[in-house]
Amino acid sequence: MQNVLLTKEVVINIVNYDMVQQISLASTEYGEGENEFVKAGLTMLKSDVVKPFRVAESPVQFECKVTKVEALGKEGGAGNLVFSEVVKIHIDSSILDANGGIDQHKIDQVARMGGNWYSRANEGLFEVPKPLLTLGIGVDNIPDHIRTSKVLTGNDLGMLGNIEKIPTQSEIKEFIDNHEDLRAIVNSGEQASLALKAKEYLEQNDVLSAWKVLLAK
Repeated sequence: MQNVLLTKEVVINIVNYDMVQQISLASTEYGEGENEFVKAGLTMLKSDVVKPFRVAESPVQFECKVTKVEALGKEGGAGNLVFSEVVKIHIDSSILDANGGIDQHKIDQVARMGGNWYSRANEGLFEVPKPLLTLGIGVDNIPDHIRTSKVLTGNDLGMLGNIEKIPTQSEIKEFIDNHEDLRAIVNSGEQASLALKAKEYLEQNDVLSAWKVLLAK
């Protein structure tokens, strides 16, 4: 909010399902000076009219001038209401229908609800665990061979970045030794197969096991 009051400019980035885990990670209370784009693995895109950067992964971005800010209370969590004038809109052509309008299925928007809950326009309610009270390591601290995987999505990386510390080699070895199917994949040296197995754990919200698979040697 301090930056909004200083610049009187904002960018509103529409969030779709493909980026929800990264956006959740970006809400972590990182220290002053930390770049949340970097921590969440999102791409900074220069705006055309306003100073704040856009999120390149967002399907629709609104460049805005702030016209008024009203406090909604003085107690903790009261928040502020920000009034803004849209000065430029960016729309990814991949979400448009044959008539040039936004296809609501293609954009696949999500809405923030209470607690861990979100609503997905296409499929209804789902949960995203809140970022840790202790700081997650961030996408920027994920090893390169994992971060650049062609198998893992932005959502996968967002989940992996929301962990306080990476498992130790002894923890990884114990995990792999107790899973015969994983030992065979590790011995094959096929990184793509390991990534696919890790995705299965991520789909079950078992982030720690996914890390152990990805770091297995």
